Amino acid sequence: MESMNGVQRFVLWDYPRASLQYDIMVALILAFVFITPREWFKDQPKASTVVMLPATGNGTGAFWIEADVLSGVPEAQRPAKATDLLKTRLGHKQRVVRVEPLIDSEQELKGFMAFTGQ
Repeated sequence: MESMNGVQRFVLWDYPRASLQYDIMVALILAFVFITPREWFKDQPKASTVVMLPATGNGTGAFWIEADVLSGVPEAQRPAKATDLLKTRLGHKQRVVRVEPLIDSEQELKGFMAFTGQ
């Protein structure tokens, strides 16, 4: 019966502050928080597919858009699609006037630059 009382006190956190049992419980909780691998909870950070770049100061804005988001969209429809993306993901109200593909030295598409205007 005594062991049940100890388990009950542990579960209900029935130890006074600054006692040895309290400090051990806090240490166990902190160890769990800091030592448990992220993979156990499938909590991996995900890169944003749309990123606002620093403003140029002339009233236009520049945004980087991940390649997968616009790669299947015809070139003529990319500004409209990019405008919709900026509205839904960032709450941006300006219209995209130009979308340029970013291609690396091996001719692979790495993303798009979308430029807004006033």
